[in-house]
Amino acid sequence: MSRAILQVMIRGRVQGVGYRAWVEYQATASGLEGWVRNRRDGSVEALFAGAPNHVADMVALCRHGPPSSRVDSVTSETAGADELNLRRAGEKFSVLPTV
Repeated sequence: MSRAILQVMIRGRVQGVGYRAWVEYQATASGLEGWVRNRRDGSVEALFAGAPNHVADMVALCRHGPPSSRVDSVTSETAGADELNLRRAGEKFSVLPTV
């Protein structure tokens, strides 16, 4: 079974609107591994790992976000498995501190 790992940057009104919690819920429901965090520049960064179709579906969901958000742009790039090490020990998907 192939596995995709994408690092995603989401820009717009994506902080203070429950975006990270929404990402965590959606990713967990999709069986994905990874993490999500706010960035000081106002964006949200996420890493999704799993079946390629599930990762692609999650990126597509990020383009819409939760109802209170406004997504202006979503960019993604392939990432390495070592990026998964940022997760908290024992968690498949983590909400990380702001960087």
